Amino acid sequence: MNMPNQISYIEIPVKNVEATKKFFSTVFGWSFKDFGPEYCCFQDQGISGGFFKSELTVSTETGSPLIVFYSDNLEGIQAKIENFGGSMVKNIFSFPGGRRFHFADPNGNEYAVWSE
Repeated sequence: MNMPNQISYIEIPVKNVEATKKFFSTVFGWSFKDFGPEYCCFQDQGISGGFFKSELTVSTETGSPLIVFYSDNLEGIQAKIENFGGSMVKNIFSFPGGRRFHFADPNGNEYAVWSE
């Protein structure tokens, strides 16, 4: 249910929509609905959103918001990300409340994963 004044959807630029779908479905178990060759959406992943074809990327280096996933097996999800085309931006480090790492998807977009 959509709630007033809350974030309800996020759109992320990607260079390759098909490669993005393959990466996120393999690593995180997501499913997608296509809206033509240059857009797909995901739902019920903490927030709903979409990937759109673009040469732009998101990165904390350029001031983009950081999308952060949760995992109860940080090392396991890191290995999965690296095995399926992702790369490490920042290796696992501690912060107040847990540990996390930053990674780039096959498009070069930066995300993070944290755990307690």
